[in-house]
Amino acid sequence: MSLLKKLAGETALYGLSSILGRLLTFVFLTPFLTHIFNDDRAQMGIQTDVYAWAAFLMIVFTYRMETAFFRFGSKKEDRATAYKTATSTVVGTTSIFVLLLVALSNPIATQLGYPGHSNYIVWFAFILGFDALVAIPFAMLRLEGKALKFALVKLTNLLIHLGFVFFFLYLLPNYFPQYFDPTMGIGYVFLANLLASGATFLLLLPTYWYKTKTEEGKEATAVFDAALLRRMLIYSMPLVLAGFAGIINEVLDRILLKALLVGDSKDVLEQLGVYGACYKIAIFMNLFTQAFNYAAEPFFFRNADKAYSKLLYANIAFLFTLIGTIGFLGIMLFMDIVQFFVASNYREGLMIVPVLLLANLCLGLYYNLAIWFKLSDQTRYGGMIAVIGASVTILGNILLIPFMMQLGHPGYLGSAWATLFCYATMVVLAYTLGQKHYPIPYPIFRMLGYIVTVVVIYMLYAWTIAPYLVPNSLVSYLVSSTLMLVYLGVIWLVDGTRIKLMLKQVPSE
Repeated sequence: MSLLKKLAGETALYGLSSILGRLLTFVFLTPFLTHIFNDDRAQMGIQTDVYAWAAFLMIVFTYRMETAFFRFGSKKEDRATAYKTATSTVVGTTSIFVLLLVALSNPIATQLGYPGHSNYIVWFAFILGFDALVAIPFAMLRLEGKALKFALVKLTNLLIHLGFVFFFLYLLPNYFPQYFDPTMGIGYVFLANLLASGATFLLLLPTYWYKTKTEEGKEATAVFDAALLRRMLIYSMPLVLAGFAGIINEVLDRILLKALLVGDSKDVLEQLGVYGACYKIAIFMNLFTQAFNYAAEPFFFRNADKAYSKLLYANIAFLFTLIGTIGFLGIMLFMDIVQFFVASNYREGLMIVPVLLLANLCLGLYYNLAIWFKLSDQTRYGGMIAVIGASVTILGNILLIPFMMQLGHPGYLGSAWATLFCYATMVVLAYTLGQKHYPIPYPIFRMLGYIVTVVVIYMLYAWTIAPYLVPNSLVSYLVSSTLMLVYLGVIWLVDGTRIKLMLKQVPSE
């Protein structure tokens, strides 16, 4: 099978869990919650805030051991020892972190502004604990190419989560009101998450005794190796720094918005809720990026020693750009339909969507262009790039949130632009440093050309055509479809032959 087709197949399977999973979340959970809390948008603000802090803590809980496992367990003869070493270490540290959070739950809840809800902190301590304990088992499934099992477990987690949310917030108040606590609010979503994470841990618990095999088919001996742990930690520590910086880039805007937005606490939480709800529309780009990254990272490591690896990486980055730009244009041309996934009181924030879609496209490009420092064991450059990106995020939010409010725009529009500036900066740095230390022949100008093309098409549509169309009319759908077909035709005319050659140039496995 062609390697590119294999990667596409694995991306599709990982997409089954991330794309279908996120779609179910977006199609069901976001509309459901925004309608349930349509008159209490502050509840959605609490959700946005708490999950932002949880994202930071997840880096502490896993300290990027899954990536270190990819690096030191990529060869079958080393996999058993690397797996045993990584899982044993994560189990020990996770136990300590969970106990600390539970012991400090009251002061943490008070500091976050949720006194009387220390149960939120306790629940998230165990959510993070369960999620950390399955990080290495999930990495093992990815490294061994078991994308279907990975996808099924992820989907099971999602269905359990969605099922309990529906039970707690719809069935319980309507059919068993005597058991429903209206003061719990968004806490029922957190409780549903806890139950789903616990179920996922139970499903993957047998993998802790998973038997790996050598190239000769013999069962590999799994032992804890302290010397290997030291090498894994040295490798992963710069990635932890990069992980913190990456989470800053991804979620610090929510925390800074809570601090910088003007108004009383309820109004600030409502604006945060609007931002968080509309941010989820950009999930369409993010879920493709995530599905790709699940498949690509172990794929890149498996093929690092091949003579054609650099050509392979360049072709993958180009194809990723094409698919990403198609996704951006499709979402923005059909925003009349997409907007219905959030309740009416939240649609004032739709202005952030095109900016965040481009930001997520840049993030996907960064995943492509940044592979060089992982393959060449120069992870310090990853930490450096991520720290610079985090600095752009922090400075951008501090400057742009009040600036947008001065212009009469919502402050969260500044956060969206700061996110785009951050990921664009990281792309430039990853490409520039990569060409110096690990040159890969990316068709960078063609990739940039397609990104500029879709932005221009969208701007022309939004400024000169859309104002004269009746929303959700047959004419508007025909115009949007025509523009989409025009862009697809441009790709085919300009690079159709190139794409077919790419699929033939790379040898099969």
